[in-house]
Amino acid sequence: MSEAFGALGLSEPDGQVYAALVAAPRSTAADLAERCGLTVQQSGKSLSRLAQQGMATRAPVERDHYLAVAPDVAIGTLIGHREAELRSARAEMHRLMDAFREASRYTDPARSVEVLTGAEAIAQRIEYLQDTSVQQVRGFDCPPYVQDVAANLVHQRRKLIEGVRYRAIYDREAVAWPGRLEDDILVGVRDGEEARVRTTLPMKLIMSDDRMAIIPISVGDSVLDAAYVIHPSALLQALDRLFEAEWERAVPLQASLNSEVGPAEPDEDHRKLLPLLAAGLTDESIARSLGWSARTTQRRLQALMRELGASTRFQAGISARERGWL
Repeated sequence: MSEAFGALGLSEPDGQVYAALVAAPRSTAADLAERCGLTVQQSGKSLSRLAQQGMATRAPVERDHYLAVAPDVAIGTLIGHREAELRSARAEMHRLMDAFREASRYTDPARSVEVLTGAEAIAQRIEYLQDTSVQQVRGFDCPPYVQDVAANLVHQRRKLIEGVRYRAIYDREAVAWPGRLEDDILVGVRDGEEARVRTTLPMKLIMSDDRMAIIPISVGDSVLDAAYVIHPSALLQALDRLFEAEWERAVPLQASLNSEVGPAEPDEDHRKLLPLLAAGLTDESIARSLGWSARTTQRRLQALMRELGASTRFQAGISARERGWL
């Protein structure tokens, strides 16, 4: 018992007195001194410290008698404090490792890539990546999944409140994964995440600002308990460009969902517009080609873009191809 209390930062006399008080409520300092083999002064000081830490209270009427606070509350609080200290120490370790790698990467390129093993180590690093993000977090999301994907929502919600931008591109299989859309994706979107969808994605990925990326290592349909951690390097810059290129090609989530129940074939106006749009013709050229007025052309182009859920012509072309309209 003394070792367990010691691990929580509680001195041996205090832990001994608390355990005795749990077994014998409404004890005085003298009673506890006798039980623990301490002097009355020693047990009195322990009781004072326990009261300050919220582990003991004075009895309502007999003020020289003490009661133990319930162990699940008292010890749970100590555990919470120690876990917070360990998280802080772990974050400081990662910060120092970032500084170490930054100082070393010019002389040792191998330090630009790190391999993590074990689900717990990967989860801790992803938590650290989000907690230390300043500007934005970006990611590719695709199955299979080996852990609760909703576990990151708490961190994401807090960072969104702090002003960090979240952008995620979801594989269509991720959107179709049982329970994923309602329980995780749409919750994140309501919190402020920007979400888009692609038919397929090249990998799983999460990136923090321009300083770190994590790529879970997968083989076939299974995900191993390992991941690459990419630190500032040419490889990280390439991942940055890859994400932005995929983001431009991706369709906004809501438009993608609407397309699932949208018309299977384009209407007559859209059928006329699509090849001209794909050919790169200007609005004026399209109007002349189809014999439409400028206003009619604009109105029909805007209707097509809404139907495809696209904000740019490039996205419209991608979306039309994915629907089989081109």
